[in-house]
Amino acid sequence: MNFAYWALAGLLALFYLYGGGVKVVRSREQLRPMMAWVDTTPMPAVRAIGTIEVLGSIGLVLPPLTGIAPWLALAAAIGFAVLQIGATGVHLSLGDRQVALNITLLLTASVTAWLATTWL
Repeated sequence: MNFAYWALAGLLALFYLYGGGVKVVRSREQLRPMMAWVDTTPMPAVRAIGTIEVLGSIGLVLPPLTGIAPWLALAAAIGFAVLQIGATGVHLSLGDRQVALNITLLLTASVTAWLATTWL
């Protein structure tokens, strides 16, 4: 189970580190081709989501790696699951029916959260 956690948590962390970093540093015009929802969202909210994603990716890896507050990894995984529930809702409300990535990330975060409970 330890290997499974690290494999899933590592993939999630890389995905959210990149995705969050992009939201933090790029302009609305640069984000628009890959994220149509940024047109209807204030940029401070986009930046906040990006910051949360970067901090969550750190929370998946650093606490269990150091042994300091390992429960934060569970909190980060649950947070990512909740984030994807909200993201799926946003996509559907905007008429975007392409939510396969959101569902995949939701399932991956949920399994990661379950695996994180094995060492708490």
